[in-house]
Amino acid sequence: MKKTGNLYLIPTILAEGTADKVISPQVKDTVQNLTYFIVENLRTARRFVKIICPELVIEQLNFVQIDKDATPAQVQAALKPLIEKGIDAGIISEAGCPGIADPGAEVVKYAHQQNIKVIPFAGPSAILLSLMASGFNGQQFAFHGYLPIDKSPRLQALRQLEKEMQQRNQTQIFMETPYRNNKLLEDLLISLHPDTKLCIAANITSPEQEFIQTKTIQQWKGKLPDIHKQPAVFLIYK
Repeated sequence: MKKTGNLYLIPTILAEGTADKVISPQVKDTVQNLTYFIVENLRTARRFVKIICPELVIEQLNFVQIDKDATPAQVQAALKPLIEKGIDAGIISEAGCPGIADPGAEVVKYAHQQNIKVIPFAGPSAILLSLMASGFNGQQFAFHGYLPIDKSPRLQALRQLEKEMQQRNQTQIFMETPYRNNKLLEDLLISLHPDTKLCIAANITSPEQEFIQTKTIQQWKGKLPDIHKQPAVFLIYK
């Protein structure tokens, strides 16, 4: 049987200028020997590869974009070089670890169906790092991605998350588009119980801008940070 290529899950940075600190030599060595990449965003992936392996000629590498709008046919086509030619490939998310809140998960799912070996590398994940730093329950937790945009459904979703937190003894984790962060914070203050704890984790791994604090909703009132347009993760727990 013809041997398929390997699919490497390549973590990338969360904050600018941190590659030397958060990306392991193992990742750099692997990228150095790859010529084919399946990526969420072409521009950021090319830039990341050039940062960690400046000796590579980007124009000689092949990048295929698989984002949240990719069809199953596009996902399958992206893996053809591994199946038909035995070429190794790397998956690169726009930020953090591939497959975690990332469309690369669909590529990985199809890779398993085709008996392609999947090899993950450790790297920065905003979700896991925020959970580690929150002081909340790391035994039971749930990530919900993005909450509804409209105010009424979002307030309802927040109250439901608080209910699940209490019933299941479970940390609830979610995100927001950065330019709507401050509006979400306002909704958190008006929808959650004063004693519910909220962890705000913004600019994770950034040496100068990282902000991670856990307080009760009551303690946050009147003292909210300005995290407008800053990448952030929000966690609630009792």
